[in-house]
Amino acid sequence: MADHSSIDDAVMAGRAASSAAYSPLYQQIKALLLQSLDQGEWKPGEAIPSEFELAARFNVSQGTVRKAIDELAADHLLIRRQGKGTFVATHNEAKVRFRFLRLTPDDGKVKPSSSRIIDCRRIKAPVDIARLLDLRPSDTVVNVRRVLSFEQTPTILDDIWLPAVVFKGLTAESLTRYRGPLYALFESEYGVSMVRAEEKIKAVAASDDQAGLLNIVSGSPVLQVERVSFTYGDRPMELRRGLYLTDRFHYRNTLS
Repeated sequence: MADHSSIDDAVMAGRAASSAAYSPLYQQIKALLLQSLDQGEWKPGEAIPSEFELAARFNVSQGTVRKAIDELAADHLLIRRQGKGTFVATHNEAKVRFRFLRLTPDDGKVKPSSSRIIDCRRIKAPVDIARLLDLRPSDTVVNVRRVLSFEQTPTILDDIWLPAVVFKGLTAESLTRYRGPLYALFESEYGVSMVRAEEKIKAVAASDDQAGLLNIVSGSPVLQVERVSFTYGDRPMELRRGLYLTDRFHYRNTLS
């Protein structure tokens, strides 16, 4: 078990590793908690130690720990449960499950959804994919294509790329068998938590192939959403290019 007797040792080690500028004490505690999450000390869905225990571990006040946890909760990395404690967020959690999917029904009603895997293969990373995933062009990626339907109507066509070295054993069969959110599968089977994402959005015309999978006329306008998802440490772990139909839906985001 690691020696947590002094925050000074941990903080100095972190400074030596990152040469980071001075930051407030609660930010340093936040960084140490993120490090523990990244190293898998607490798994998705598990409770983390109490504020009292963490304050003793890092030799700081409970208020400092609380402020660090508040920020991690605001970032949707931790979830507070009244009377039960604080837990590591999981994409199985209702509050988090669709955090990265911002397509919203025009009528505001939740629609039953289903996923159909079209293909899952291993290929040499194309140059643009390798760049966005911080890989070498010679590296292998897993390329997944799927159609997400709402009320049995094809609505989203996803092309997904993942680092093959991380997602060993991922197949079309395993994807088809799994009934939960894709990111929950990544957590439980591969130990990868997607904690933030960056997106680019623009309107494009559907190709013949894309239109056939979405049951629309070739050349129809669709919303293209390119998303790079990151795990702890700001490491890119997924590139997803989705084509969204918006005849019954709209893309909704909250800016602050």
